Formats: sequence, structure tokens, C-alpha cells
Amino acid sequence: MAQKPDISHLIILDDHSATPKYQQLANAVINAIKAGKLLKNDVLPSINELSFEFEISRDTAEKGYKYLKSIGVLGSVPGKGFYIRDTEVSQQLKIFLLFNKLSVHKKIIYDALISSLKEIAAVDFYVYNNDFAFFKKLLQNRKDAYTHYVIIPHFNEGGDNAHEVINTIDKDKLILLDKLVPGVTGEYGAVYENFEKDIYQALEQALPQLSKYHSLKIIFPEYTYFPIEIVKGFHRFCNEYAFSYKVIPDIQSEEINEGEVFITLMEDDLVILIERILKTSLVIGNNVGVISYNETPLKRIILNGITTMSTDFRLMGEMAAQLIIERTTRHVEVPFSLILRSSL
Repeated sequence: MAQKPDISHLIILDDHSATPKYQQLANAVINAIKAGKLLKNDVLPSINELSFEFEISRDTAEKGYKYLKSIGVLGSVPGKGFYIRDTEVSQQLKIFLLFNKLSVHKKIIYDALISSLKEIAAVDFYVYNNDFAFFKKLLQNRKDAYTHYVIIPHFNEGGDNAHEVINTIDKDKLILLDKLVPGVTGEYGAVYENFEKDIYQALEQALPQLSKYHSLKIIFPEYTYFPIEIVKGFHRFCNEYAFSYKVIPDIQSEEINEGEVFITLMEDDLVILIERILKTSLVIGNNVGVISYNETPLKRIILNGITTMSTDFRLMGEMAAQLIIERTTRHVEVPFSLILRSSL
């Protein structure tokens, strides 16, 4: 085997990144190979040396090396350690993945995207927690080495100028997920929900069940990342089908009466709503209705099933990966569906 180069300047681990450190480690080695800074047969530090040098756990170092071995980059010789086995790296794509938050649904998107790309992409994953200032900082501080920027653009507040930040990205590298942003120009890829149309059509499908109720109430917090288009679609449906309706910022203080249907967007609001209804004589699915936004496995079980309206998050991740693989700037609208259960 050849020399043992100093790799301390080749590997930079970002504590602010949501990408697991073992994957950051693997990506750094791959990038060093592509840049010609690590050569075939170069010897790498041992797991113990790596752990000490970069202040990471042995498990993290071991997982990083295990991944590199799985794609054929690393080899190992008992008693001698790890070395660069092959410099013909199969990874051709480097992706900047930016999510607004971590949740069950976002994990489904992430898992589907990563699984679909398999070993052809290195992914740097960041989460900005619906904070526009942090979103802006992450994109302004980005490196230009990425082949794609995959972004979910939802903000609690301050996102009116999001298009200006997004427009600084080369459009042939951009893919917007979940939501289109007005003002973003050029030809770019997108996999999105049509929020106003989706809730309108889902409620239309539920008309036979909704007919036994007289009022619809949607719990839409004053400060939320959910798009206002949801409320627009809700208003349009209620007006066209002559339902009384109300937009509620806080379920804690709202009266719950017979003949009302409540639509929740947030999981916490769903829990509070159910707890409050169970303290009354009202029966969910009989004289008061509940619809929840976004499907989860638990909603199939709670109170014999909660009716949901939801996009297909797995398909969203798979479609985003397909746009990346095809290098296309298509816009794809993700299907949205109503799942009727006993809560309505």
C-alpha cells in the first residue's frame, strides 16, 4: 500500500447539518478522491485515529468506513487498516437538501428520496425550522459545488421575500418540494401540492358524510407555516355548498357543539380536540366530526379511525429523485386523497 496522507484538512464535519456525521465523513472522502487529493492505495487513519482526530464516536467512524466499503471505494487489510481501493467513484450527484422541519411526513419524503437515489448521490441535509432568516443564511453560505438544490419552502413568518433568495440558485439545479413559491422565475423542477384545489376536492368527496352536519371549522393557527391557500379552498367549498364555517386560531377556547366538523392541521391540535370532545356527551362520527390533515399510521387506529386528507409523501420523495436522475425541470403535482374513517 502507498502513503498515509494527512486528511485533517480534507474532512470538515458540519455540526449545523442534519446530514448524519458518518455520511458527511463518507462524502468528504469521496469529494477528496474526485479532487485528486486522495489516490488509489492511499492509506486512511484507523477508526480509533479518526474518532480522536475529529471528536466523533467510534460507531460514527465505523459506519462511515462501512458505507465507503459498501460502494467499493475502501478496502481493508487485517492488521494494516483501510486504504483507497478504487477512485472510480460511482457518485455523480451532490445534493443540498433543505427541509423546513423534521416530522413523520418529512422523514417519509427523505427516506423515499435517499432510497431512490441509492448510491449515485451525496446528500447534505439541513433543517431551518420554518425560520426564514436561518433559511436565507444557509442558502447564502452554500458552496457552489452542488449539482442540485432540493428545497421545501415553508415559513412561520418573514417569507415574503423567499423568491429573491431562491432566485440566486441556478434554475437548472433547483427543485422545489411541496410548495411553489410565487416570484421564482426561470425553468426549474418542482414536485408540489395544489393546496387550495386539494382541500376543496377532498371535502367534495366527503359530501355524503358531511351532509349530516351544519358547520365546518378549520383550526388554522395565527402563526403557522401552512399555506393560506388551504383556507381559501376551505372558504370556497363552504360557500359553494352552503355550510356555515369558521377559521379558528386556537382550539383551546373554541366551543364544541353538535353538528360541527373540525378540521385539524397540527397533530397537537388534534390531540387537544379529541381530549375536549371526550369530556362532553358528544360522539365523534355521530354528532360531531373530525378530519385531520396528513395521514399517519396512528390515525388508522385512534377512535376506530380518524378521517384524513393527505398527499402521498412517499411519492413526493420518489418524484423528486426522478427529476434529479432525469435532469429535468418538469413541474409535477402530487396526488391528494381523502381517507374516510369513522370520525366523520
